[in-house]
Amino acid sequence: MLSFYLNYRWLFWSRPCEKKVAPLAPAPGLRRHWVDTPSGNIEVLYNEPVDASSELRMPIFFIHGGMGGAWVWAEYMQYFAAQGIPCYAVSLRGHGNSWSPSYPMMVYFTTRRALEEDALAAIRWVREREGDDMLLVGHSSGGGISQSILSDKRLRVRGLALLGAIPGFGSLGVYRNWVALDPWCMLRLILQGGHPNSPLSHPALTKQSFFSGGVSDAKVLDFQTRMCRYESFLWPISMLRPFVHVEDVVGSIQGWGGYPGSGMTARVLVMTGTEDKLTTPHIMKRVAIAYRNALSRLVDTEKTHAEENHRNIEANDEGEDDDESQNHHERDERHGVWFTLVPGAGHHLQNDVPWEVGAKRLLEFYERL
Repeated sequence: MLSFYLNYRWLFWSRPCEKKVAPLAPAPGLRRHWVDTPSGNIEVLYNEPVDASSELRMPIFFIHGGMGGAWVWAEYMQYFAAQGIPCYAVSLRGHGNSWSPSYPMMVYFTTRRALEEDALAAIRWVREREGDDMLLVGHSSGGGISQSILSDKRLRVRGLALLGAIPGFGSLGVYRNWVALDPWCMLRLILQGGHPNSPLSHPALTKQSFFSGGVSDAKVLDFQTRMCRYESFLWPISMLRPFVHVEDVVGSIQGWGGYPGSGMTARVLVMTGTEDKLTTPHIMKRVAIAYRNALSRLVDTEKTHAEENHRNIEANDEGEDDDESQNHHERDERHGVWFTLVPGAGHHLQNDVPWEVGAKRLLEFYERL
């Protein structure tokens, strides 16, 4: 933890040279599409369901987090293709193979709102192909974008899955965890010219922050080579403090109601890894409680059509949050929100060794919608 890792090999101050370097081919079974926007082309990866002749199924739309791209969802998309479920993953500007702003424009002037426009452009394109219904899945800062879009009532979805997502109540706790994990991060940031990728400027730092100890160095190195060349500062800064109204997020999710054997259909999934050192199980448990409380308030004020009267959730759940053992339950399904942990997975649970456990949980959630 105390290693300094001052390294410049993985830091870049210019766009990739598109004429000299062809984009990497998508993972097997995935196809690349381009969505035209006023700013430039946005990459969308699509899986090819194994049984494309079967009845049409609701698509899943994935939004990556900081430093990532559509490619971080490859394992999940291949898994869902085998289940006959269409999936789409967007690369926001400056990520994956989407168009890239210059270093100053991306780092200092690209707002969360601009990135949301990229996601919405891709979502509109998917809806033209598949229809309006979808499950929205966001990881890390992409989970922040997912919540922000729904909070602003710019989209309605069938379900929302937050995987190691930035909490709508703000990410100060997440970045406190990161500083505790890497005490040299601020000094290194200064010595590396304030480059936004400084906290992940060496594979060892990336592994420490994003993965469990079980991930191979070769896997981390491959991940490192695919990360974006530089990242927006305004994106995470805009989410340090509360940035969504959770009731509005819940109100933008359609189809609340009861199902046999349970009081309310779970339409929000909150999932993280037990080894996540950033969006820890404790933080994500608080996210789940926030959504349960919001749904309770909406039910009490008759703003949704939920079929269960479940008052006093807030008092009960807040008490449970004080019990440390509650924060480490593998799964907790109550009051319209499913909170679950993936044993042994780090922050990038979709790319970690037990990724398939998380994929199966997401499939189970999907099948209930």
